[in-house]
Amino acid sequence: MTDLALSSSLAMAATHPDPAFPRFHPRPAQGWINDPNGISYINGRYHVFFQYNPSSARHSQITWGHVSSPDLVSWEEHPVALSPQEGGPDSAGCWTGVVTSDDGVPTAAYSGVRDHGGHSQVVIARGSSDLVTWEQDGHVAASMPADPLVTAVRDPFIFWFGGARYAMQGAGLSDGRAALLLYTVESLDDWKYQGIWFTTADPVAAAHTPAEIWECPQLVEVPSTSGGSAWVMMFSLWLSGDDHEHANGVGHLIGSLSLDPVSGLPVFTPTSGGKSDLGRDFYAPQMMQLAYGSSSGSSPGSSPGSSPAALLWGWANEGPGRDGRRGRTQEEIDDAGWSGVLTHPRVVSVADGALVVSPVPEVEAYRGAAVSTGATGSLVVPGFAEVLVRGGAGSGPGSVAGSVELVLGSGADAQPVYTGSLASSEELRIFIDASLVEIYRSDSVATTLRAYPAPGEEWQLTMPAGATADVWELTLPA
Repeated sequence: MTDLALSSSLAMAATHPDPAFPRFHPRPAQGWINDPNGISYINGRYHVFFQYNPSSARHSQITWGHVSSPDLVSWEEHPVALSPQEGGPDSAGCWTGVVTSDDGVPTAAYSGVRDHGGHSQVVIARGSSDLVTWEQDGHVAASMPADPLVTAVRDPFIFWFGGARYAMQGAGLSDGRAALLLYTVESLDDWKYQGIWFTTADPVAAAHTPAEIWECPQLVEVPSTSGGSAWVMMFSLWLSGDDHEHANGVGHLIGSLSLDPVSGLPVFTPTSGGKSDLGRDFYAPQMMQLAYGSSSGSSPGSSPGSSPAALLWGWANEGPGRDGRRGRTQEEIDDAGWSGVLTHPRVVSVADGALVVSPVPEVEAYRGAAVSTGATGSLVVPGFAEVLVRGGAGSGPGSVAGSVELVLGSGADAQPVYTGSLASSEELRIFIDASLVEIYRSDSVATTLRAYPAPGEEWQLTMPAGATADVWELTLPA
């Protein structure tokens, strides 16, 4: 039997031979990763699974990788959790899904594909109490609906409302609409299809979440600054021709859930929406419901009353570079032997009807020595750093002080990485982890970017007059 923890994922990253390999975002040293899966908090540990090909840096032969943490800071890597079973409903890959506690038994519900041209089915697997070993018997809880309008289905997600358990899957319809399919789930072994639940025919959805297929659908309840709570629905916006480029990115809708008086099923009513991340290198996020409001009922494995109410992880892929940023070719990715990284865990909330995404407070544990305090103008930033930029005292609250620019290198060969306005009342938190950049704007969503420093290149940050920056070098906690 394999040991519980193969290694400390972050400690291993610190000695990785590739200077572009992130040290503060856990992932295996080699292989391809993409969508975060099965994010859960069970038996006192956070568990993050992810699409994983341990054999190469290419998107094929997908299994579920697995890391876990007691505190969102110290991460351990575990053996592969789920693998394609020869002759089974997942023989062509164990794709996106969730993990929940079912009467105390960790249970995965994921998209299994029998052949590369076939439709996905919801496959169930049961795990040990530590989620390290899994039993895959090929049980199918839901198959492709017998509805000629539904042409594609994928990515199950489970939620609770009014004390009942439901599930949804993303879908594409023959008339070009993206859709959600709804299921009632009294037993995780047998999902009851209730039909097409919600589509891009809704005008709010059409405006904010345009797609041909809604991939990786998410639905969580989060606190709202206006009082009470709001429901956040998030989609990865798939278009035909996407090849890990995902031009439409990730979008969300904010609204309410209610019970239909006739069917007794939940109804989602959106009131607003927008982009869930402003970077081109962010896709397939998964949210985890931690605490539930009075309308949600209770979910096994959740922790009612805890804060925050929901966490989010996303996937940042390697790529050819965009917007003047230098990328990596497929040959360079193959030579490096790894591809893909997950973002920091993020807190999700709603303020004034808009989505707010911020890093979990726990990541402050990575702050090491202060490099600069109250710096102004332009400065050099380490390749592993956190930067807190504060807007200066402008002419009034919200007045734009100017722009913040982050570039790699200098002169004619400098590559621009990020440019954004900075209001007098705003703060930006910038995390640089080798080739991954995460930028969090106060009371807004994040921006996720990839950029690859050439040998000898330095990160240069330029701020408008009146703005200041505190800079810490990132280090692993002792």
